[in-house]
Amino acid sequence: MADTEEKKIVQEEKEEVEQAPDVHFEPVIQLSEVEVKTMEENEDTLFKMRAKLFRYDKQLKEWKERGTGDVKFLQHKENKKVRLLMRRDKTLKVCANHIISKEMALSPNVGSDRSWVWNVAADVSDGGEAKPETLAIRFANSENAGLFKDKFEEVQKINEGLKKSGDAAEEEPKKAEEEPKKD
Repeated sequence: MADTEEKKIVQEEKEEVEQAPDVHFEPVIQLSEVEVKTMEENEDTLFKMRAKLFRYDKQLKEWKERGTGDVKFLQHKENKKVRLLMRRDKTLKVCANHIISKEMALSPNVGSDRSWVWNVAADVSDGGEAKPETLAIRFANSENAGLFKDKFEEVQKINEGLKKSGDAAEEEPKKAEEEPKKD
Protein backbone atom coordinates (compact mmCIF):
# COMPACT_ATOMS: atom_id res chain seq x y z
CA MET A 1 0.00 0.00 0.00
CA ALA A 2 2.87 2.35 0.79
CA ASP A 3 4.29 1.72 -2.71
CA THR A 4 1.11 2.90 -4.44
CA GLU A 5 1.00 6.07 -2.34
CA GLU A 6 4.63 6.85 -3.25
CA LYS A 7 3.87 6.34 -6.95
CA LYS A 8 0.94 8.74 -6.71
CA ILE A 9 3.12 11.37 -5.02
CA VAL A 10 5.82 10.98 -7.70
CA GLN A 11 3.22 11.29 -10.47
CA GLU A 12 1.74 14.42 -8.84
CA GLU A 13 5.27 15.99 -8.65
CA LYS A 14 5.89 15.25 -12.34
CA GLU A 15 2.59 16.88 -13.27
CA GLU A 16 3.51 19.98 -11.22
CA VAL A 17 6.87 20.28 -12.94
CA GLU A 18 5.38 19.88 -16.40
CA GLN A 19 2.67 22.47 -15.73
CA ALA A 20 5.15 25.26 -14.90
CA PRO A 21 4.46 28.35 -17.06
CA ASP A 22 6.92 29.35 -19.78
CA VAL A 23 8.41 32.55 -18.35
CA HIS A 24 10.34 34.98 -20.54
CA PHE A 25 12.19 38.02 -19.23
CA GLU A 26 13.28 40.94 -21.41
CA PRO A 27 16.80 42.21 -20.65
CA VAL A 28 16.97 45.53 -18.81
CA ILE A 29 19.97 46.70 -20.86
CA GLN A 30 20.59 45.95 -24.53
CA LEU A 31 24.25 45.12 -25.18
CA SER A 32 25.77 45.72 -28.57
CA GLU A 33 28.44 43.48 -30.05
CA VAL A 34 31.97 44.74 -29.44
CA GLU A 35 34.77 44.08 -31.93
CA VAL A 36 37.81 42.74 -30.09
CA LYS A 37 41.21 43.32 -31.69
CA THR A 38 43.92 40.80 -30.91
CA MET A 39 46.60 42.60 -32.96
CA GLU A 40 46.92 39.39 -34.97
CA GLU A 41 44.77 40.71 -37.84
CA ASN A 42 47.77 41.94 -39.86
CA GLU A 43 49.69 38.67 -39.45
CA ASP A 44 49.75 35.24 -41.06
CA THR A 45 50.07 32.11 -38.92
CA LEU A 46 53.12 30.08 -40.01
CA PHE A 47 52.91 27.48 -37.22
CA LYS A 48 50.41 26.60 -34.48
CA MET A 49 50.64 23.83 -31.90
CA ARG A 50 49.42 23.15 -28.38
CA ALA A 51 52.06 23.33 -25.65
CA LYS A 52 52.80 24.28 -22.05
CA LEU A 53 55.11 27.23 -21.33
CA PHE A 54 57.32 27.77 -18.28
CA ARG A 55 59.56 30.64 -17.18
CA TYR A 56 62.57 30.38 -14.90
CA ASP A 57 62.36 32.44 -11.70
CA LYS A 58 65.95 33.39 -10.86
CA GLN A 59 65.17 34.51 -7.30
CA LEU A 60 63.44 31.28 -6.30
CA LYS A 61 65.60 29.19 -8.64
CA GLU A 62 62.65 27.20 -9.97
CA TRP A 63 60.44 26.88 -13.04
CA LYS A 64 57.04 28.58 -12.89
CA GLU A 65 54.22 27.55 -15.19
CA ARG A 66 53.17 30.42 -17.42
CA GLY A 67 50.29 28.75 -19.21
CA THR A 68 48.93 26.10 -21.53
CA GLY A 69 47.67 26.97 -24.99
CA ASP A 70 48.56 27.31 -28.66
CA VAL A 71 52.04 28.55 -29.50
CA LYS A 72 52.14 30.39 -32.84
CA PHE A 73 54.69 31.88 -35.17
CA LEU A 74 53.07 34.95 -36.73
CA GLN A 75 54.52 36.77 -39.75
CA HIS A 76 53.55 40.40 -40.26
CA LYS A 77 52.05 41.00 -43.71
CA GLU A 78 53.92 44.27 -44.37
CA ASN A 79 57.38 44.10 -42.75
CA LYS A 80 57.54 40.22 -42.83
CA LYS A 81 59.01 39.97 -39.30
CA VAL A 82 58.07 36.80 -37.43
CA ARG A 83 57.24 36.67 -33.73
CA LEU A 84 56.32 33.94 -31.28
CA LEU A 85 52.95 34.40 -29.58
CA MET A 86 51.30 32.16 -27.04
CA ARG A 87 47.96 32.73 -25.29
CA ARG A 88 46.47 30.81 -22.37
CA ASP A 89 43.54 28.58 -23.30
CA LYS A 90 40.48 29.95 -21.53
CA THR A 91 41.46 33.51 -20.65
CA LEU A 92 43.43 34.16 -23.89
CA LYS A 93 45.92 36.13 -21.82
CA VAL A 94 49.30 36.49 -23.55
CA CYS A 95 51.99 34.35 -21.90
CA ALA A 96 54.75 34.76 -24.53
CA ASN A 97 55.26 37.49 -27.12
CA HIS A 98 58.65 38.19 -28.69
CA ILE A 99 60.50 38.45 -31.98
CA ILE A 100 62.65 35.42 -32.85
CA SER A 101 66.27 36.54 -33.26
CA LYS A 102 69.43 34.69 -34.28
CA GLU A 103 70.86 35.11 -30.75
CA MET A 104 68.23 32.74 -29.37
CA ALA A 105 69.42 29.16 -29.17
CA LEU A 106 67.06 26.28 -28.48
CA SER A 107 68.63 23.78 -26.14
CA PRO A 108 67.05 20.51 -25.02
CA ASN A 109 65.62 20.54 -21.52
CA VAL A 110 67.40 18.21 -19.11
CA GLY A 111 65.76 14.80 -19.00
CA SER A 112 63.11 15.39 -21.66
CA ASP A 113 63.04 14.88 -25.41
CA ARG A 114 59.79 16.83 -25.80
CA SER A 115 60.79 20.22 -24.37
CA TRP A 116 63.09 23.12 -25.29
CA VAL A 117 64.69 25.98 -23.36
CA TRP A 118 65.78 29.38 -24.71
CA ASN A 119 66.64 32.88 -23.50
CA VAL A 120 64.68 35.93 -24.61
CA ALA A 121 66.18 39.42 -24.49
CA ALA A 122 62.79 41.17 -24.48
CA ASP A 123 59.54 39.28 -23.83
CA VAL A 124 56.49 41.56 -23.79
CA SER A 125 53.90 39.30 -22.19
CA ASP A 126 53.60 40.54 -18.60
CA GLY A 127 52.02 43.97 -18.49
CA GLY A 128 53.51 45.22 -21.76
CA GLU A 129 56.94 45.71 -20.18
CA ALA A 130 59.85 44.14 -22.11
CA LYS A 131 62.14 42.09 -19.90
CA PRO A 132 64.64 39.27 -20.35
CA GLU A 133 63.32 35.78 -19.59
CA THR A 134 64.44 32.17 -19.71
CA LEU A 135 61.57 30.18 -21.19
CA ALA A 136 60.89 26.46 -21.56
CA ILE A 137 58.19 24.89 -23.70
CA ARG A 138 56.89 21.33 -23.44
CA PHE A 139 54.91 19.45 -26.08
CA ALA A 140 52.74 16.33 -25.98
CA ASN A 141 55.39 14.22 -27.71
CA SER A 142 58.94 14.38 -29.10
CA GLU A 143 57.67 14.56 -32.71
CA ASN A 144 55.85 17.84 -31.99
CA ALA A 145 58.95 19.15 -30.20
CA GLY A 146 61.03 18.37 -33.30
CA LEU A 147 58.54 20.18 -35.56
CA PHE A 148 58.72 23.23 -33.28
CA LYS A 149 62.53 23.25 -33.36
CA ASP A 150 62.59 23.01 -37.17
CA LYS A 151 60.13 25.89 -37.53
CA PHE A 152 61.95 27.96 -34.87
CA GLU A 153 65.22 27.67 -36.82
CA GLU A 154 63.46 28.47 -40.11
CA VAL A 155 61.91 31.59 -38.56
CA GLN A 156 65.32 32.69 -37.25
CA LYS A 157 66.66 32.57 -40.82
CA ILE A 158 63.67 34.55 -42.12
CA ASN A 159 64.17 37.31 -39.54
CA GLU A 160 67.95 37.36 -40.08
CA GLY A 161 67.44 37.69 -43.85
CA LEU A 162 65.10 40.64 -43.25
CA LYS A 163 67.67 42.28 -41.00
CA LYS A 164 70.45 41.88 -43.61
CA SER A 165 68.27 43.19 -46.45
CA GLY A 166 67.21 46.10 -44.22
CA ASP A 167 70.85 46.96 -43.45
CA ALA A 168 71.73 46.85 -47.16
CA ALA A 169 68.77 49.10 -48.01
CA GLU A 170 69.93 51.64 -45.41
CA GLU A 171 73.49 51.69 -46.76
CA GLU A 172 72.50 52.31 -50.42
CA PRO A 173 71.26 55.89 -49.83
CA LYS A 174 74.39 56.64 -47.80
CA LYS A 175 76.64 55.50 -50.67
CA ALA A 176 74.68 57.65 -53.12
CA GLU A 177 75.18 60.70 -50.92
CA GLU A 178 78.93 60.07 -50.55
CA GLU A 179 79.65 59.65 -54.29
CA PRO A 180 80.63 62.91 -56.00
CA LYS A 181 78.31 64.03 -58.76
CA LYS A 182 79.73 63.91 -62.26
CA ASP A 183 78.75 66.79 -64.50
